[in-house]
Amino acid sequence: MAKVVIETYGCTLNQADSRIIGHILKENGYEVEYGRYEGNADYLIVNTCTVKSPTENKIIYRLRQLKGLGKKLIVAGCLASADTQKVINVVPDASIITTSNLSKIADVLKFIEIGKNVVIDSYNRIDKLQYGLENSSIIARIPISEGCLSNCTFCETKFARGPLNSFSEELILRAVKNAVEQGSKEIELTSQDVGAYGADRKTNIAELLKKVVEIEGSFKVRVGMLNPEHLHKYFDELLEAYRSDKVYKFFHLPVQSGSNKVLRDMKRRYTVEDFVNYVEEIRKKLNASIATDIIVGYPTESEDDFEKSVELIKEIKPEVVNISKFGARPHAPASRLKQLSDKTIKDRSIILSRIVREIEFNERNKHIGERRKVLITEKNRKSYTGRDDTYNEIAVLGQVNLGESVEVEITGNSPACFVGIPLTSSQE
Repeated sequence: MAKVVIETYGCTLNQADSRIIGHILKENGYEVEYGRYEGNADYLIVNTCTVKSPTENKIIYRLRQLKGLGKKLIVAGCLASADTQKVINVVPDASIITTSNLSKIADVLKFIEIGKNVVIDSYNRIDKLQYGLENSSIIARIPISEGCLSNCTFCETKFARGPLNSFSEELILRAVKNAVEQGSKEIELTSQDVGAYGADRKTNIAELLKKVVEIEGSFKVRVGMLNPEHLHKYFDELLEAYRSDKVYKFFHLPVQSGSNKVLRDMKRRYTVEDFVNYVEEIRKKLNASIATDIIVGYPTESEDDFEKSVELIKEIKPEVVNISKFGARPHAPASRLKQLSDKTIKDRSIILSRIVREIEFNERNKHIGERRKVLITEKNRKSYTGRDDTYNEIAVLGQVNLGESVEVEITGNSPACFVGIPLTSSQE
């Protein structure tokens, strides 16, 4: 039996795509292994990302390493879709398959078996979940759509993934049900923009979530990134769906800037005030945590604009802030603007990062001594990792088991998460 190793880079949507690839290949008689290639394999598949320049550079370096091994190489994912020629230039003997053609992965391997490398890069609007999705772990990542409705001026991913393509509710619910039956305890509903789900099917994420939580079994649902521009369409309905005990009280709302001028330049279709109102309303009605994203150094960001981002974070105090240094991406309109200096971008990133670390640390310190129910989802070298009801990450120091719900006392605070010790546990 031929063995395939799948290396995956990037977001949870990419990770879900790799599981679809793996399922198709297993159905066609291949042995599949996920993770970094370290030794024996007949085929190597690299599922790539293109969201940031550093990530792309890392992947290009890795492709050059793999090229030197003389293995049969297939490049998939967003880099393969957004810049097929760049991949060809780096690994001319590799086969390439783009994100909307994953259903043809077995055909690619069959071409390679007879000595033919292929490039499959046409755009196809398909419902990927019809091909099955392998889930063999505590965390199941279920893709609900790809593409988006936005035209953000900094984004390369839209070029790779295309317009919004929501998958069918029936197949999503079936995938969730199958994952729960196979032992998954955490269901991640993932997409390029979960907030846009269903706009092309006359439904929305709130309607889908209501049906997901009706599925029998013990599990928690993590809703993926919701762009604020869509929330007004179903906000009250979504908050109501979040009241289910099966839903993590966690909202990932990427604001990107604290300046309305910069948001307009980015073509983000909401205001800072909209974002603040959503956060305040969420916190008023639910005990929820907030994650957001900030881009520092957008080409039109002045010092005053940057200060507005700093003040917004100080005001909101999100539980998680993902900071990205702006980097021009080839197909994004912002790449054609006059860029800020690397020093300016680096300095602003350092300033904001220090403020964020201080806020996060101080806010977590307020909760030391509390007891929380934690779902154990990952095992590390020295501890286990779990999530509480608001999706706060907790490093659990003690003997527990994956998939258990454990009562944990918060005893400390690391730079990245809470630290706790287990008090009781119950297999659910």
